Amino acid sequence: MRHKVYGKHLGRDKNQRTALFRGLVRSLILQGHLTTTEAKAKAIKGLVDRLISKGRENTNASRRVVESNLPQKEVSKKLLEEIAPSYKTRASGFTQVVRLGNRAGDGAMLVKMTLISEDQKTGKSEKSIDQSVSVSESQNVGKAEETEEKTEKKVVRKPRVKKETK
Repeated sequence: MRHKVYGKHLGRDKNQRTALFRGLVRSLILQGHLTTTEAKAKAIKGLVDRLISKGRENTNASRRVVESNLPQKEVSKKLLEEIAPSYKTRASGFTQVVRLGNRAGDGAMLVKMTLISEDQKTGKSEKSIDQSVSVSESQNVGKAEETEEKTEKKVVRKPRVKKETK
């Protein structure tokens, strides 16, 4: 029974899991995005949110918490000085997870996890809204043309007559 067992184990012991999570969080902070399996993304999402929330406080205690979870100086520095201040007005939900499809080898669901940028925080920008409208209109026009072509190509077939056998 799994009573009071917290989190995903991912088939690893505690030290392996900690190293995996640190590596994934490090990649996400340094690059801004990360491609991994859905289970791993779900496992680190809470950790990333907690670290960014702690980084926003910008006290000595919060800095120490961040540095204890991310021992590399470059990673903790980027989180505390660049990423966390950009989320001052946002309460939570600093990451976005988009499904990419199944991996060919084992069928695991791959996802792209990204830190939400400024234009995604305020909603869709006008440019992206205009693009989505133009794409949907072009799709509708294409569908209308396809249905016209299908109606023109209908062929009337004669009903089959069974041959009598002797």
